Amino acid sequence: MEDTDLIILWGSNAREAHPVMFHHMMKAVRRRGAKLVVVDPRRISGTEFASMYLPVNVGGDVALANAVGHVIVEEGLANTEFIEAATDGFDAYRKTVQNYRPEDVEKLTGVDARLVRQLARLYATSERAILCWTLGITEHHNAVQNVHALINLGLVTGHVGRYGSGLAPLRGQNNVQGGGDMGALPNRLPGFQNLTDPEIRKRFSDAWGVALPAKSGKHQTAMFEAMAAGEMRALYVIGENPIQSEANLHHVRSLFDGLDFLLVQDIFLTPTGERADVVLPATASWAEGMGTVTSSERRVQRMRPALKPPGEARDDLWIVEELAMRLNAPGGWRHRTAEETWDELRSLSPMHRGMSYARLEELGGIQWPCPSEGHPGSPFLHGRLWERPISGMRAPFVVADHEPTAEQVDQDFPFMLTTGRRLAAFNTGVQTRHYAAPRGHHETLEMCSEDMEALGLEQGDVCRISSRRGALEVQVTRSRKVHPGLVFMSLNHPDEVATNLLTLDATDPVAGTAEFKATAVQIERVRAAVPVGHAIREAVDSHHA
Repeated sequence: MEDTDLIILWGSNAREAHPVMFHHMMKAVRRRGAKLVVVDPRRISGTEFASMYLPVNVGGDVALANAVGHVIVEEGLANTEFIEAATDGFDAYRKTVQNYRPEDVEKLTGVDARLVRQLARLYATSERAILCWTLGITEHHNAVQNVHALINLGLVTGHVGRYGSGLAPLRGQNNVQGGGDMGALPNRLPGFQNLTDPEIRKRFSDAWGVALPAKSGKHQTAMFEAMAAGEMRALYVIGENPIQSEANLHHVRSLFDGLDFLLVQDIFLTPTGERADVVLPATASWAEGMGTVTSSERRVQRMRPALKPPGEARDDLWIVEELAMRLNAPGGWRHRTAEETWDELRSLSPMHRGMSYARLEELGGIQWPCPSEGHPGSPFLHGRLWERPISGMRAPFVVADHEPTAEQVDQDFPFMLTTGRRLAAFNTGVQTRHYAAPRGHHETLEMCSEDMEALGLEQGDVCRISSRRGALEVQVTRSRKVHPGLVFMSLNHPDEVATNLLTLDATDPVAGTAEFKATAVQIERVRAAVPVGHAIREAVDSHHA
């Protein structure tokens, strides 16, 4: 990141959501003169350091990415050598982006065609370029299409698998990557191995002494659907706070109220835990656990406890093992050390096989895949694409077409609400809301001056913001970060302002992610300004009341 020539932040408020990573980006910008480009509906924090800012409309990312691809192909800037040697499906991609001439899709994208052409030329001609994205791309009902559209840009330019050039989805929480690596996905086993592959499944079944199901499980959205249908009657929640974090909270809370049994395992008594029949106090805090974590760059590192767990809190691994033993679960469960568990993983996951604790210690972490004890790890996940001939499968272009947001603004709901994170808080505030912060712990509605004047709002006034699912009251603040028709709130303070009462639970059919970033709302003044920080209670939509 520090040695690249161009960094594109697309739907990623890195300065507030990934401040450490943003610090490395600033080293490239300030020390080496790298260019920073921001693509976001909101003029996010950090835009002041950017060479270019493209104010894409909420939901316009596929159209914009395809318009950038149109220019790259049209002007002969595509990396044809790389495309021919290492990719498949380029002809279909070329035909698709032909329909996305920047001047023709300005209304969809919200971006001046001249800026689109400028970005395309800059990205295609930079020797090294990194394209980063986060929840601004993935929290949509067409999240997978959004991601494919950005991956296509990396492929058409050859900005993948090389030092200083790559595609970088920045992970939003510590060890999210590690969770996926360990098989915390409904269709994968540890090491991202396909659950439906009979040979792979047999290897795990033999090792664990239990027959594994051949059918993929359910992701979180599918679980909610099963709860609504009465097919899922009990739930085990580990380190998650869905009562506050999920979209369309009225609906989610009704699903939890309908369960026969709820078990929660966490380091704090979250609002989800307050609804539980049983709570298991865990030591999931990074400072209390033993094991490994995996960073956004796939680097597996050792972790050791710096603190003793409080009270009767127990290690997560111990709790799961103890529960399995008391349930007489098959497979020979027993209490094991973190290293014993890791060695079992290495015996079953080829991409982790060469990562013994001793090697992780010696090398300060290793990037997977690392298939053997003598292997140094893999700094570039897709470096194989530059081998001639390449090893393994070619990288596919996947056609993505523009889809409108699931909700559109109209006369009744004339504003588009988008959501995100703020620097002083973390997710639903479970780990941050009980501590003093320089910027305080209150949520406000960001609105531009033009819209405030049109509604007769003053700085600090309390307004009622309503969607088709619910309503709440919140103070309004004047902001230069949003343009007319767009408003912004975070999800960080749900105890005071439950933003997810408003958000839409339309979900991506593949990933199951909800459309947190696009909610049509109406706004009206309730009362004059009150001192910032006063408790602002949510008002419940009369339909749900």
